[in-house]
Amino acid sequence: MSHHVRRLSAACAVLALVTPGPAAAAPAASGTAAPVGSGQDAAAVVGGARLARPAVQVAPLAGAPALPTGLSGRSWLVADATTGEVLAARNAHLPLAPASTLKMLFADTVLPKFDRSLEHRVAPAELANLGAGSSLVGIKENLPYRVEDLWRGVFLSSGNDAVHVLAHMNGGLAQTVAQMQARAESLQARDTHVVSPEGYDQDGQVSSAYDLTLFARAGLRNRDFRAYCSTRTARFPGGVDKTTGQRTAFDIANTDRLLGKYPGLIGVKNGYTTNAGATFTGAAERGGRTLLVTVMHPEAQATVYDEAAGLLDWGFAAAGKVQPVGQLVEEAGAAASSPAEAPATGVLPRAIQQADHALGPAGWTAVTLCGALALWAGGRALARRRRYGGPAAGPTAGAVAVAAAPLAFTRTGATALGGSTAVGGRGRRRMARSLRAAVVSARRRLGT
Repeated sequence: MSHHVRRLSAACAVLALVTPGPAAAAPAASGTAAPVGSGQDAAAVVGGARLARPAVQVAPLAGAPALPTGLSGRSWLVADATTGEVLAARNAHLPLAPASTLKMLFADTVLPKFDRSLEHRVAPAELANLGAGSSLVGIKENLPYRVEDLWRGVFLSSGNDAVHVLAHMNGGLAQTVAQMQARAESLQARDTHVVSPEGYDQDGQVSSAYDLTLFARAGLRNRDFRAYCSTRTARFPGGVDKTTGQRTAFDIANTDRLLGKYPGLIGVKNGYTTNAGATFTGAAERGGRTLLVTVMHPEAQATVYDEAAGLLDWGFAAAGKVQPVGQLVEEAGAAASSPAEAPATGVLPRAIQQADHALGPAGWTAVTLCGALALWAGGRALARRRRYGGPAAGPTAGAVAVAAAPLAFTRTGATALGGSTAVGGRGRRRMARSLRAAVVSARRRLGT
């Protein structure tokens, strides 16, 4: 490579490093809540300081409806699922036994890992150590089940046996519990301590109305989660008929008593244990708005649905008539949490690797232009050697090596050259196409 090409390459590297990207706030560290309201700093309560107060928190404007009477839940919260605004709450961060509503976090953690059509033969060990009195869907050992059937057993029948089978598929109970705890932390659900994957009563296992609402909101963004939690009835595989040798099946029904009865209800999950009492998290859609509600530990088990329905009614009627008293926070690092793509072959130039975090559309423009200029300069240098004589330059020498190599760069996320992120992804794809076209043209001119 001539000294002109070397200088041009160095200039391109420097330009890529110093070209400013879009201004962006540094991501909050894990476990640190971003400010959500005036007067709140990074050390404040997740979602806003008012949510830590024990009394009912509501900020009515003129014409706001009164909250329902007879709310006995020790903790409850109603929020807008789209904006994340908490419309009213009581003891939102009070740690309480969650019962089977913790299965929402289990689904948030494990559901994306297995294809719904995958079949799994249940080993006897996977059904061992189920707690006394556990709710069961009726899984039989040594028989195959599809993953989608197991998830219906989780959501409709709240089957602890289905949870245990999926947890064993995921590497075991201990590993699944650890992953659930990590998932809770990524969602900034700091009130949650996971001991068992299904929510069975265990010493120290707690969550809160705020955290359960975060789990529901995250889950509903997954199409399969939303489909399972909204399913009212399903056929579930049974045992093998001894006479015919054929596999039997039976009907299961969703134990959520509001599903199919409350207008617009989507799901999500109910629970009950002796220690937890009744717990419920629901989501409903009406008039283009989706609300989330969580009620924990009412005075009587049966009232959990009445209190949840009353809060949903109030939330829909209070649209535009109350100020939010808090905020459902987004997942920590959510802007960078797009599913990882398979890494491509090749390696990004070191200068681009170092500057990748700061490259905005302007930076990628510089990279693209410099790549094209390097190709042009390399082609000129090779043409001069061919015309006037000099050392032979093979297709891997100097800047021409760029033209000879496929345009593929090692990247595991959406920020690969031409990839898609929140800012400038489409523009970078156009730039990448232009650069590829320049490479093809250079190859033709150089005969490579």
